[in-house]
Amino acid sequence: MTTANKITVARILMIPAFVTMAIYYGQSIQRGAPLEWQRFIARRYKQRSALGAILDPIADKGLLLSGIITLSISNWSEVDPEYGRFPAWFPVLVITRDAVILVGSGILHYFIGNKMRIKPSWTGKVATVCQMCAIAWVMLQLQFLPLLFVVSVAGAFTLISGIIYVMEGVRQLQAGGHAHAARD
Repeated sequence: MTTANKITVARILMIPAFVTMAIYYGQSIQRGAPLEWQRFIARRYKQRSALGAILDPIADKGLLLSGIITLSISNWSEVDPEYGRFPAWFPVLVITRDAVILVGSGILHYFIGNKMRIKPSWTGKVATVCQMCAIAWVMLQLQFLPLLFVVSVAGAFTLISGIIYVMEGVRQLQAGGHAHAARD
């Protein structure tokens, strides 16, 4: 197990701690006494391994999803309750896209096996960065742009990337002879 894998396992194990701290921080905001020591930032090292290739995305998705879900139910704003929490549609969209990608990957693996090629799209990478920015926006209480704008941009890229991944999956199924092209 490499150092990078140990860090990734620690990140996965930190998900419950992150959720707990995020909820307690939101509650401390509501009490009017924010506990600033509860904020933290994870670091990433550039080492590669087969185990890391599996664990790293799990850690990333786990932290992203737990952050988005937690910040949808826990309020981080003293000033404006709607500014300290994500709208309900945002976690639904992110979870739905990830579930579709997961199920689609399973379908591709079932029908085309090792020939399956799932590469991150640039829109997927932008969606992930936008989701991270939205989380940071709430946690840092940035207000020079409205939260709804930041979440809408993240949501748009999340939706677009989901559509692109589905289209790529269908293309691979058609290339493997397992799906029929639409007929005129």
